[in-house]
Amino acid sequence: MADKHPYTSGAGGLVAAIAQLKKSFPAKVTAETFKKLGIAPNNETYIINILRFLEIVDAEGNKNAKAASVLVQHDEAEFQNGFAELVQHAYSGLFELHGPDAWAAPIDKLISFFRNSDHTSDIVGRRQATTFQTLATISGKLDGQLPKSTSAKPKKADGPATKKPAKAASKKPAAATETPAAHQHAETGIGTGSGSAGNGGSGDMALTVRIEINLPAGGDKETYDNIFKSIRDNLLNGKPS
Repeated sequence: MADKHPYTSGAGGLVAAIAQLKKSFPAKVTAETFKKLGIAPNNETYIINILRFLEIVDAEGNKNAKAASVLVQHDEAEFQNGFAELVQHAYSGLFELHGPDAWAAPIDKLISFFRNSDHTSDIVGRRQATTFQTLATISGKLDGQLPKSTSAKPKKADGPATKKPAKAASKKPAAATETPAAHQHAETGIGTGSGSAGNGGSGDMALTVRIEINLPAGGDKETYDNIFKSIRDNLLNGKPS
């Protein structure tokens, strides 16, 4: 980590921290404060280091009176002017080198400055540079849209879990079970020739009639015999009923 210039991996947590202090500035601000507020999860100590570097809070987290007077400014222009003074004072070495142009210095120049000043790696130098750019944007010195804050989403209140209604199981209709007694088929054939009835008729035309009979399940032998007798007398032999 850098000995002089602090940094954070994401700008959203820093934006959220400053916005919170503008709303309410407690007497003491620590990493635990931001944990309770859900600000910059897992990056709370990095935010505290930045606040200390800007002398907004001291080493113990107690608020600085001058910084507090800046953060309570309701007028945005007055707040930006006061905050810019805090940033310029903290980054005095950068402004001594580049002057007022430091506010809008290209990212590569900023990285070069921080790496040479603190002997940091490329990734840390880049994070130091983007942290400064975020502070410059908050100060109104750098045009750009501030990133969204990285506040933790509020947890849902504990309560009985709402169960989704179970979908009714779609049951396929069971296939009808047929028994020989309940569903029996009797097929008869009538062949007709030209002008002659009978199975053995011959001629230029042939007609076949297929009859299906559903026998009652509760019938006895006499019932079945009467049915077949009626079919034989009225259909097969052509006798009137």
